[in-house]
Amino acid sequence: MAVQLDAQLLEILACPCEEHGALVTGTPQDADADYLTCTVCARRYPVRDGIPVLLLEEAEGGPGDTAKA
Repeated sequence: MAVQLDAQLLEILACPCEEHGALVTGTPQDADADYLTCTVCARRYPVRDGIPVLLLEEAEGGPGDTAKA
């Protein structure tokens, strides 16, 4: 099931990393995944019950992360 977020909300959300990259729904491998993916650092943030969890410690992937990539 694809992430269902209001377009205006998605427009203002940003990755909490230093670069504050824009977020897109899904992952590069699965456009329907319940994640938001940073367009700058490639971290993937889970969306649980329709709520984005934008915490760096909850993110998967990103720079230097080979275990979760």
